[in-house]
Amino acid sequence: MTPRVKEILGWYGADSPGTLTNLARLLNHGRLGGTGKLVILPVDQGFEHGPARSFAPNPPAYDPLYHFQLALDAGCNAYAAPLGFIEAGAREYAGDIPLILKTNDSDVLRDDADPSQALTSCVADALRLGCCAVGFTIYPGSAHELEMYGQLRAYAHEAKANGLAVVVWSYPRGSGLSKAGETAIDVVGYAVQIAAQLGAHIIKVKLPSAHIEQEAARKVFEAQKIPISTGAERVSHIVDCAFAGRRVVIFSGGAAVSDKELLEEIKTIHEGGGFGSIIGRNSFQRPRTAALQLLGEVMDIYGSALSSVLATHRSVGVS
Repeated sequence: MTPRVKEILGWYGADSPGTLTNLARLLNHGRLGGTGKLVILPVDQGFEHGPARSFAPNPPAYDPLYHFQLALDAGCNAYAAPLGFIEAGAREYAGDIPLILKTNDSDVLRDDADPSQALTSCVADALRLGCCAVGFTIYPGSAHELEMYGQLRAYAHEAKANGLAVVVWSYPRGSGLSKAGETAIDVVGYAVQIAAQLGAHIIKVKLPSAHIEQEAARKVFEAQKIPISTGAERVSHIVDCAFAGRRVVIFSGGAAVSDKELLEEIKTIHEGGGFGSIIGRNSFQRPRTAALQLLGEVMDIYGSALSSVLATHRSVGVS
């Protein structure tokens, strides 16, 4: 095990050997294994957005096994999906790649100002299918946020009691926020802190903008001169919000964009000291050859030497 992975595992001192072993499985697998960086393939979009919207751009992606093989061939650290997709390939790919079972999901058949998620699988399913972690989404800013926080805490407790890691999708949205507020720097930082306080080992968020949603937060950002003018500075602040970098924060790949746009975002995350990316539509909506090439370029960036002061500080950890 590399010193960097040992350092990261040391941040989770309250966890059992079983949970630490599963975290190590995630951190040690794939092309970036041992670096402390993560690239995960998530495929929950069939449930979240609908099959045609998700898979028609690349029809082989309708097949659940396509995604297992894509994640494996690309050298991803892990593959994350809801119950049905994991069940479809867990036996055939047993032991080949770490699996994250997404345990709650929502659909787009209703346009809810305050979204929530249904509990669609459980810790027992994750254990049965050989997963190393459970995934759970929360929506800070939704009228249903407190219910989701309670559900996450219960799932995290059960997962850790059974030696599994906990990955949280923390996506601000709901009637309590403006559209711009969903990616505001103060709100995304708050979402990261909430997920960490609820027991997440790995936290997934969207890249933040320089917008500040809450006036009380704006006063602090201005008074303390918190630097947020560049993307890398904003990433660094988000990592600070995760217990000064003692919780792993990865960033969403978002809707499909050009290779150039995505790779610029990856460079920003890397320069700001982020721990990696979870890239779904920008992977499986491309033809397989193009997806493998793009994921390879993403991993090349995350595997490259750190150049910025912010990233170099993050790479040596927190004393």
